[in-house]
Amino acid sequence: MPILDVEPVQAAHAAVDPTLAPRLADAAAAVFGQAPGRVWVRLRPLPAAQYAENGVAIVADESPVFITVLHARPPEGDARAREAAALTSAIARVFGCADEHVHLLYAPAGAGRQAFGGRLVT
Repeated sequence: MPILDVEPVQAAHAAVDPTLAPRLADAAAAVFGQAPGRVWVRLRPLPAAQYAENGVAIVADESPVFITVLHARPPEGDARAREAAALTSAIARVFGCADEHVHLLYAPAGAGRQAFGGRLVT
């Protein structure tokens, strides 16, 4: 059930590649070891004018990509660290950027909080 919310910082009127979300879903599924239809990606580009870092001018090819990862039961400890490293690299390859520009945030466990079609994930 992993769901990824993906927010790449990009030029305001840049076209979104229609293959980007499926490529991200496939890359994440490979990291998670998930079957088809089990990893969902919601892609929401963040216009560069709506992003800033204090005292720094952002260069277009160094724009960050923010990812929020929701698992029913997220891995913990070393398993989470390994997954974070692998997922960061996989996403960076899809975007053609360095790992250092991909930033992950793990959401609290979705079990007991997330429902699909009215059925609570337990």
